[in-house]
Amino acid sequence: MPTLDIQEIIRTLPHRYPMLLVDRITECDDEKRIVGIKNLTYNEPFFQGHFPGFPVMPGVLQLEAMAQVGGILLIRKLKFPGGTPLFLAVDNVKFRRMVIPGDQLRMEVDVLNFRARTARIQGKAFVGDQLASEAVLLFMLAEQKVEA
Repeated sequence: MPTLDIQEIIRTLPHRYPMLLVDRITECDDEKRIVGIKNLTYNEPFFQGHFPGFPVMPGVLQLEAMAQVGGILLIRKLKFPGGTPLFLAVDNVKFRRMVIPGDQLRMEVDVLNFRARTARIQGKAFVGDQLASEAVLLFMLAEQKVEA
């Protein structure tokens, strides 16, 4: 199963700092499953205001990280470099554990169904062996290419 480093991720996704929330892909079958990681440091911009003295990764950014990992799979599956993955819906969201500086967030994404340029995925984010968050995400791959 191929792994992708940050350079390949940047060539695949249109996201850039500070919104790029995946550092490495550790597993990808280009069809149904992908696993990515985000290393969290105190220097992440969102930790400065969420919350001062008690930094916690916002849940919505955990969902975004899952979606970015899923977007990489969709782009690779469709062989559509430069496409822009867009959220359509988020269902069954649960936050189970705080994610803090020093954690490594591992996003495991499985395709539930796939049609044309849309996909429904199950995303789970872990810190170590502890489930931090989970959701079912629906998104599409737009044809618009983002200028890098």
